[in-house]
Amino acid sequence: MDRISWSIILREPLSIACCCPIIECVYCLACARWVWKKCLYTAGQESGHWGLATVEEFEPIPRLCLLILAVYEDDLHNPLWAPPGGYGIDPDWVFLRRNDQETQGRTPPYFVYLDHDNADIVLAVRGLNLAKESDYAVLLDNKLGQTKFDGGYVHNGLSKAAKWVFDAECEVLRELVKKHPSYTLTFAGHYLGAGLVALLAMVVVQNRSKLGITDKNWIICYAIAPARCMPLNLAVRYADVINTIVLQLMLEKDGIMRVPAKQKMARQESLAREHSEEHKAGSS
Repeated sequence: MDRISWSIILREPLSIACCCPIIECVYCLACARWVWKKCLYTAGQESGHWGLATVEEFEPIPRLCLLILAVYEDDLHNPLWAPPGGYGIDPDWVFLRRNDQETQGRTPPYFVYLDHDNADIVLAVRGLNLAKESDYAVLLDNKLGQTKFDGGYVHNGLSKAAKWVFDAECEVLRELVKKHPSYTLTFAGHYLGAGLVALLAMVVVQNRSKLGITDKNWIICYAIAPARCMPLNLAVRYADVINTIVLQLMLEKDGIMRVPAKQKMARQESLAREHSEEHKAGSS
């Protein structure tokens, strides 16, 4: 074989070898760019194209946020961390509460509140407590593809927590729904608690006959800045029950917050009438 042939054979491997460091550098730069974008990514980028909530839709949010904050208190008659103006609740309307000792770390603490002013039975769950290892255990218990629910995979730790709460309080909620048939059943939580109540609401919808509920429209969930706990297909399927709240800085064009077209009391009366008609139809 002549020199030219040998030269070609020797140069070819060297060319490939020279390209390898370049390919590795490009790959590392691409990975670094991806990590940098993820560090700067915020939930606002996902919800930026959503429409603004109406005054009626937003009306219960401040009240429920205060209820969630109240779960952190050990004694609501003598609160230690109440915001200015207080929590705006009647401590005697707290029907039951579960602390860390009672849940044994399976779920964050929560309570059931009978909101007679708004005809609502509320199960409120607090958010992540940075000092509680059990909260991290629930949040980090998530192996992808581990827990399937209604055609989609959900967060394993939060799913177990939601099922635990349902099993523990099913009879209590059933009795309250029976005693207050015109009241809605609301689940509310923040972050860790929000992911829990979102999955709990799905469990309740699937098992509403156990609570004596015929119409799922009487089940409402407000998840305040929830941890990611379900895929898009389930989020869309339960969008009529689960309300995800992402607060963003927005200004009204005219600076005026208008009174709802339909007053809250009128809406409660119409809900009571619809529920009564639904109950009669089910009985017949």
